[in-house]
Amino acid sequence: MKKKIIRVLLIVVMLLLIATVVVYFIFRKEKEWLAFYIACCGGVLIVNLIISIIFVNKNFKDKGRP
Repeated sequence: MKKKIIRVLLIVVMLLLIATVVVYFIFRKEKEWLAFYIACCGGVLIVNLIISIIFVNKNFKDKGRP
């Protein structure tokens, strides 16, 4: 169960990273401030998910299958 949760969180982090980079490069030429804002918001979300991965890895007790 612990591995599934960590795998799902890592997939969400990768998707957020890809989406942030793509949207940044789309808005970079037209609206620099909006591109920077979106990149910062994506970065904050990624950092929060990485922190949650660390806490899940540290505190989640996997009981194994009976």
